Amino acid sequence: MLNGKTALVTGASKGIGRATALLLAELGAAVIVNYNGSADKAEEVVKEICDKGGKAVAIKCNVSDFSEAEAMISKIVEDFGRIDILVNNAGITRDGLLMRMSEEDFDRVIETNLKGSFNCIRHASKYMIKQRCGRIINISSVSGVMGNAGQANYSASKAGIIGLTKSAARELASRGITVNAVAPGFIETDMTDALSEKVKTAVTEQIPLKHFGKPEDVARTVAFLAEENSGYITGQVICVDGGMAM
Repeated sequence: MLNGKTALVTGASKGIGRATALLLAELGAAVIVNYNGSADKAEEVVKEICDKGGKAVAIKCNVSDFSEAEAMISKIVEDFGRIDILVNNAGITRDGLLMRMSEEDFDRVIETNLKGSFNCIRHASKYMIKQRCGRIINISSVSGVMGNAGQANYSASKAGIIGLTKSAARELASRGITVNAVAPGFIETDMTDALSEKVKTAVTEQIPLKHFGKPEDVARTVAFLAEENSGYITGQVICVDGGMAM
């Protein structure tokens, strides 16, 4: 379904990014597994894809750095000839109550989650415009839709991604490029594994489906938005959250 396509997944060494990279490769895309600090885990993803007959490479890049992001995407186009799918998944948390949150913790989350998404869209769209086609999928969060106590920085970054998605969708639609966002709820990742059992139980009670999602639940939605069959969908936010933000 994605044969001949080249896909960049940022923050793809684990969690949602890993599941997305594996699925896009399974569907036929050549996948660039971006990472910043987890080289071993990124290479494991590449090995798993290649062992199954797929094509993948790992590229280190701090997406919050404008020049690094530009160099990464230029390298991808140089090596693969094009970039068809961009999944902006790289993200961090620095949780804390607003009144105690440091400026550094606020800035770092905004720079990685929101500015990182901007950087990659800014540089990848240049090539997609020339191709007159492309799929951009930004990973937001239910926290960006609803807000979440103790996550003012993270919620702001993920809400910003929604605004970025809609603006980019309007600007790029005439060139055949769709831009959408996926807003995961509570997904079984390293991030949620760190929660106490008490918190997990309390959160589960707020989810109509009464359980956390899996990274593959998000990956399947991303894959749908990356396929040709989704070509008339743009500027949308799809919540994969068990009904939490309905």
